[in-house]
Amino acid sequence: MSDFTKKLISVADRNEATRSIINEASAQRLEALCEHMLRVNEQMNLTAITDEDGVILKHFVDSCASVPFIPEGASLVDVGCGGGFPSLPIAILRPDVSILGLDSVTKKVTYVKDTARLLGLDRVDASNARAEVLGRDSAHREKYDCAIARGVGRLNLICELCLPLVKVGGCFIAMKSITASEELDEAQNAIRLLGARVERVFEYTLSNDNEELSRAIIILRKETHTPPKYPRNNSQIAKKRL
Repeated sequence: MSDFTKKLISVADRNEATRSIINEASAQRLEALCEHMLRVNEQMNLTAITDEDGVILKHFVDSCASVPFIPEGASLVDVGCGGGFPSLPIAILRPDVSILGLDSVTKKVTYVKDTARLLGLDRVDASNARAEVLGRDSAHREKYDCAIARGVGRLNLICELCLPLVKVGGCFIAMKSITASEELDEAQNAIRLLGARVERVFEYTLSNDNEELSRAIIILRKETHTPPKYPRNNSQIAKKRL
């Protein structure tokens, strides 16, 4: 077992939110992802976090905190997937889940597709279609068991991008930091209008030997169909949040 693999498992297991989620086999695949990401990052700006401790805590362990909230065999859309977080770690840790990553930056979408193919993650795809466009497309509207977003924007914004993609009975997993409570208060109208309710707010910390991060996962359960007028187009959303 490599030093990276040992450290990754150790950091995951020291945190209650991520304990026992990463084993030796999945840690080895995450190490391969890390090595590939850092090679590509030399030519393409995927992430500003490149030190080993930072990648382990802020990318891998942070991403895997969402894993227990994803139903078995789910179809998942990752809105604003960027350089593949959390979608690529989820795909490694949960091979039962089918994932579509969405991002407006074409080179990042290409990277996610190429990386998934390189690592044999056959149930991962990516697109640079905009979420507010797919949310009005019958092929995608209310077709996913789950949507997830990590570090994309304020909750009242990402609710309008994500909830129209989620089927009734499904969930939206919003991965937030210390602003979660404030954002949740701000988003109450959007949550109601879009057909969801707050099911759970899970607050936790993630730490290694040098750093501690405050985190929250907000689970919104889709109870009714999203009204046809949502999502609005990008200019309307930018002009006035729900």
